Amino acid sequence: MAAYAIAEMDITNPDAYARYRELVPATVAAFGGTFLARGGEVRLKEGDAVRSRVVVLEFPDMAALEAWYASPAYAEALAIRTANSVGRVIFVEGVLPA
Repeated sequence: MAAYAIAEMDITNPDAYARYRELVPATVAAFGGTFLARGGEVRLKEGDAVRSRVVVLEFPDMAALEAWYASPAYAEALAIRTANSVGRVIFVEGVLPA
């Protein structure tokens, strides 16, 4: 069953964060992931304020998503992201096809 990473971020250092955007696509692809949304326009419809950047990644399953996040391949990018942005990341399982 597919699994999704949903990130809401405010970038605190855009120049340094640019390197994160360069590094991440190859790491995501290596674990079978794809970008479904990557920093496009955000419109809040309900709830509390949303961060300025929202990213949605899809992976084949939760195991692949967890493996990507914990991988040495993603470690450098993760360090850059956490040093140059604030926000939250959540993982959620999808639903079985009807």
